[in-house]
Amino acid sequence: MSSTAETNPSLQRWRVTEPYLNLHCGLGEGPYYESATHHLRFVDIKKKRVHIVDLSKPNPESAVETIQLDTPVTVTADIDGTDPRERIAIGAKYGVAVLDRRSGKYEYVSRFGSASDGGSDDERIRSNDGAIDPHGRFWLGTMTDIGLDLRPEGSLFLINGTTRAVQSIRHPVTIPNSIGWSPDQQTLYFTDSVARTIFARTYDARTGDVSAERVFYVHSGPGEPDGHRVDVEGNLWQAVYGEGRVLKISPEGKLVGEITLPTRNITCPQFVGTELFITTAGMEEGEGTPEEVELSGAVFRVDVGVKGLEPYLFKLS
Repeated sequence: MSSTAETNPSLQRWRVTEPYLNLHCGLGEGPYYESATHHLRFVDIKKKRVHIVDLSKPNPESAVETIQLDTPVTVTADIDGTDPRERIAIGAKYGVAVLDRRSGKYEYVSRFGSASDGGSDDERIRSNDGAIDPHGRFWLGTMTDIGLDLRPEGSLFLINGTTRAVQSIRHPVTIPNSIGWSPDQQTLYFTDSVARTIFARTYDARTGDVSAERVFYVHSGPGEPDGHRVDVEGNLWQAVYGEGRVLKISPEGKLVGEITLPTRNITCPQFVGTELFITTAGMEEGEGTPEEVELSGAVFRVDVGVKGLEPYLFKLS
């Protein structure tokens, strides 16, 4: 088990005190850098919104475009060969959908129910975090929808956008979270929040097959690991929900750095150059200090001196 920050004085440390943008998200998540336009996208799962911020403008509050949906939206991805200003892929309640940015309408590409015997949508379930793999396929987790009693009823799915096939990779899972790849594409990382564990699997860069799952990192703190991103040196930057921290974990699974933030519920980081933009979730009055509550649901930014890996594009027929 890796050392905690409190017992390791040699850690790299960053401290963030002010938000970059505070929209008071209910559950800010899924930050994604839209490199073609120098925009940052992120979602608010509870409020069913996609936010897009023009990073070239000095005042982020005046640079936000918001798309209001009628479904929980949990993660976004660019589509191969498609202008992201027109259409993007999203994780929606029942599966992967394509969102028309101009109209705000979306259409499902594949639904989770197609991987089950019944073939019908499960109203208890919604998508959660996910990512596109080096072969252009969408890895997307599911979990109990907001407002229902949380159960170990989720799954990790692999969705092929060219064949529309949906394959269940892991079941059951309570809160499946981020998926990432090592720089050499030989390792897939998967965060299981309730287990407080990041698992690693061997990823075949030629075929896309995965095998030989192992424990990569076990979190020993009171919070739960949430979303992560991988940098060009192979380090994982892992948000910890409930602790106000993002952890830097080496390719060997050792804790080597931490970012501390002024609110507790840290959900996911995203690289833009050498900066990390970090989403957070809302807190109710009484759940923390007045400052922690006021800054909950905000987006933060910090320069960590290393670039992240570029995201892969969703291949869609």
